[in-house]
Amino acid sequence: MFFPERFSNLPPHAWPRLRALLDVHDGGGPAIHMTIGEPKHAFPAWVTDVIAENATGFNSYPPNEGAPELRQAIAGFVDRRYGVTLDPDTEVMVLNGTREGLYNAVMALCPETKGGRTPVVLMPNPFYQVYMIAALSGAADPVLVPATAETGHLPDFAGLPAEVLDRTVAAYICSPANPQGAVASRDYWATLIELAEKHDFYIFADECYSEIYRDIAPVGALEVARDIGADPDRVVIFHSLSKRSNLPGLRSGFVASGPGAMREIRQLRNYAGAPLPLPLQAAAAAVWNDEAHVVENRRLYAEKYEIADRVFGNVAGYESPQAGFFLWLPVEDDEAAALKLWRETGVRVLPGGYLAREVDGLNPGKGYIRVALVAPKDETERGLEAIRACLYADQDEG
Repeated sequence: MFFPERFSNLPPHAWPRLRALLDVHDGGGPAIHMTIGEPKHAFPAWVTDVIAENATGFNSYPPNEGAPELRQAIAGFVDRRYGVTLDPDTEVMVLNGTREGLYNAVMALCPETKGGRTPVVLMPNPFYQVYMIAALSGAADPVLVPATAETGHLPDFAGLPAEVLDRTVAAYICSPANPQGAVASRDYWATLIELAEKHDFYIFADECYSEIYRDIAPVGALEVARDIGADPDRVVIFHSLSKRSNLPGLRSGFVASGPGAMREIRQLRNYAGAPLPLPLQAAAAAVWNDEAHVVENRRLYAEKYEIADRVFGNVAGYESPQAGFFLWLPVEDDEAAALKLWRETGVRVLPGGYLAREVDGLNPGKGYIRVALVAPKDETERGLEAIRACLYADQDEG
């Protein structure tokens, strides 16, 4: 059952809040946008050729679950990356971007009650906003679990009371984490999967930053689930080409799980899906099959990690990200810092409190700003140096 009044008490979305904070003031220089995580590196040049070569596909309705060639390419990626063999016909479905799948997962898989009580959907705090909206749309109670420096910037779901865990139907987890860049270890995944098996809930693993990392590829949730012999339907993973391949506008993602979970997800999409046009699916298949451009993309981000470490290395509380393309920088007042930066330098960043929600008097995003490292290297370096000079000048040496 759907309760539209549940949305009336939500805080304003991050981007309207940011515009209200900054746009009433003039910027202190040419704008450097470091807010939204929209990749600016070049995508493979041959993508447009593949679309053109398959343009006649615009004349046909695409299959809801995705073209066989694309599902096979996705299964090939999962096998190469995680050593997990998936049946492309029963364990993979193409998405119009991961947000679609992350939103629909609750409605496709989660019961309206559990033990005669309102179900719970767990999520980290800070969190990707779609997690909360999905829980509310599924008539579940969202439970936000702090992901702070003290917890390694990942939520401690195992520390929740049994009463909450027994009502839980799903847990969202993002690794590498947005915004902090933390990576769930194999032990973290194994503990969470065992907790889900014990209390009978799904794990919705948002892994869209999985291909942007320093030296060691982050372990995957499905990989660990298969290694420990968990129920194949227990873990549902979500990936896309937006960050991996700098193609946010292509809107190509996928969801994968065991055949039981995927049957329910596909059934919902039969009624509510918006499949990707066939020429775009052909391009996506070619991109999932190629790793050379992904390696180059990582190299470019590695250069910016090094710049960030040089610029902020001696800033108190700075933590170099393990993966992803955000910095999570400590400040005294996140809104005041973002406004000061904009008015004095023209650099736009996102107050961390806009990505979290206050629970029990604590908003774990407050006291941080999120800085996106998506612009070209030179522009990123100018922005980071401006942030350092504006907000951390009192920590300069000498």
